[in-house]
Amino acid sequence: MAVQDIRLFGDPVLRTPAALVTTFDRELRKLVRDLTDTMMDAPGAGLAAPQIGVSLRVFTYWVDDELGHLINPELDLSEDLQDGEEGCLSLPGLAFDTKRSMRVVAKGMNMYGEPVVIEGSELKARAVQHETDHLDGILFIDRLDEATRKAAMKEIREAEWFGALPGIQVSPHPINAKWL
Repeated sequence: MAVQDIRLFGDPVLRTPAALVTTFDRELRKLVRDLTDTMMDAPGAGLAAPQIGVSLRVFTYWVDDELGHLINPELDLSEDLQDGEEGCLSLPGLAFDTKRSMRVVAKGMNMYGEPVVIEGSELKARAVQHETDHLDGILFIDRLDEATRKAAMKEIREAEWFGALPGIQVSPHPINAKWL
């Protein structure tokens, strides 16, 4: 099992659009396994590669006992909407009602470069849209109305985890070291 640190709100990788996957190799399959292990350990309904610090268009999902992944997703969304509670592993402890399309058809590739189509409604549609947003540098709080987003930002600023970025390393060199 290769559980990775989940990046938290404030980490720039969460706001950066991810790159298209062009190479379907062993490293990509390891990334999918790491995403799956991390998502299951959290646990969550989905996890996108930027959430573990990898800026590639890859996400995993686990909804209604269906485990899967999608690479380079393209979405076809229904016009009818749903409004339901949504949270995010990169914003721990926060949940707000968020509007999403009721149904989705997502096309992309699996980890072997084979075409995949995912169809879903309700929670599965919500998860696919949420994770695809991560690949575009969008967080669910960006989809909230102004008043709710203000409340969300207040909760974020008051959260114990706010400002903590995983993976920051302290230099082993003394602060007063002189470099030539």
